[in-house]
Amino acid sequence: MRPPNRWAEGHYDRIPDMVDDLVRRRVAVLAPNTPAAHAAKRAAGTIPVVFFTGEDRVASGLVASLNRPGGNVTGATSLFGGLAAKQVGLLRDLVPAAPLIGFLVNPRNPITERNVRDALDAAQKLGEKIEIVHASSEAEIDAAFDRLRGIRASALLVQPDAFLINKRIVALAARDALPAMYQTRELVAAGGLMSYGSSLADMYRQMGVYAGKVLKGANPAEMPVLQPTKFEMAINLKIAKALGLTVPDKMLALADEVIE
Repeated sequence: MRPPNRWAEGHYDRIPDMVDDLVRRRVAVLAPNTPAAHAAKRAAGTIPVVFFTGEDRVASGLVASLNRPGGNVTGATSLFGGLAAKQVGLLRDLVPAAPLIGFLVNPRNPITERNVRDALDAAQKLGEKIEIVHASSEAEIDAAFDRLRGIRASALLVQPDAFLINKRIVALAARDALPAMYQTRELVAAGGLMSYGSSLADMYRQMGVYAGKVLKGANPAEMPVLQPTKFEMAINLKIAKALGLTVPDKMLALADEVIE
């Protein structure tokens, strides 16, 4: 029997009810991503929680420490703060004449404030200017791209967010000939220009391994929070050519995947 799955479709206000429903069903393990991790912890009771999140796990109170999480919660984590400078730098290398970079974020995501701070700090150090635009629904994605056109953004950085892993964003960036940097290679394979970040497939695999161990009796309190070990960079040469961009040889050499 397939496990019950719940998808909030960007409507994070639905998450508490979804979590409560899963708890009532007496699932063996709750496996939430960032927006639902705290709701799962609050509602779980004795049900183990194996999360996947990009926030600061200790500062947010999700776990007591990375090495010994405590309670019945553990999981895997991605990184953005440490990657913001790298992503902005790569975007500048590929689009050197980009006086203004738009940063598309989901304001409902609890890690957005930190993501914005990290991106602004990285841009300041690199001498770049970033304008923040918001989207937490399909209609707001369209409005965000209207805003990007209005401010004459010359490149786009997309926040790591479950809702923003969205092919609609890829299509609108292509329509507006806007070079965009994503965190996941999946959006590059779908027609995006470029990505750099921890491997989502690898992190979700590790999350599944941890859930399996918990089902076999392992204690989440003693299972260290998993840190990303695999980072990947993908470039879509077809899209770069369509945008009139020349990908530097050094960037091609660094790429883990080049789509032609």
